[in-house]
Amino acid sequence: MVVTKGTLHVGEGATEWSIQKGEAFILRPDGSHYGTMPCTSETEIIWIHFQTFGAWDECASMSECLDNQATLIANHKQMAYLNHSEVCSVFIPKFMKLSQKALDILEQFFQLDEEPRSLRNWKRQGVFQQFMQLVDRDLAATSDVTAFHLAEKVELYLRQNYTQKLTNTLLQQELNYHPNYLAKCMLKVYGVTPMDYLFQYRIEQAKKLLLQTKWPMARIAEEVGFQHGSYFSYCFANKEGISPMNFRRKFIGHA
Repeated sequence: MVVTKGTLHVGEGATEWSIQKGEAFILRPDGSHYGTMPCTSETEIIWIHFQTFGAWDECASMSECLDNQATLIANHKQMAYLNHSEVCSVFIPKFMKLSQKALDILEQFFQLDEEPRSLRNWKRQGVFQQFMQLVDRDLAATSDVTAFHLAEKVELYLRQNYTQKLTNTLLQQELNYHPNYLAKCMLKVYGVTPMDYLFQYRIEQAKKLLLQTKWPMARIAEEVGFQHGSYFSYCFANKEGISPMNFRRKFIGHA
């Protein structure tokens, strides 16, 4: 809910808020909401309903959100079989003062009313994602900027080089930070260490190849960075609870 003019007085549960022009408020889908007092001046709001497939939670602070990330990611992974390291957290403040750039993006959202419906819904989805990403980045800017930026560098490096033999020592040489600090940043931002991220990413890339190709296990293992087919099969089965071959059979009916 974004107030574009005046002041809106709203309550959620036992908490009351006064939201002024240029400010926004996230309403919980499972909360009770009510007006706490009449508007004393002409007030206009933007009300956008959205939902997420992923797990979510409301935390008291950014630190608590980061500490809770691993649990949320684990909850999310119970919902789908293809959801690996590309799954990431978005942090949205409960109450926020929006930047002019965020307000400009919302303006684009409503300018799409003139578009044909077949295009409007797709474009709105893209604009809304831009808005959410901007809000997320604005919040990150008030937190540990170095940790966020370094974690993103680690993630990008791992994704670009996952087919190669990667170690913590190599990451230290490439990024010029001690492995312990790299792990701390990755845990803070993504909820996993660099090597855990790499392992999850390789497994998920293997899933895609199992579904999209007829390649044998040995080739798939090599393509995603495992040195031996038997070790790949062991790791896959240990993580997914099913062998790579049975995974393929389960979803496409042949090996």
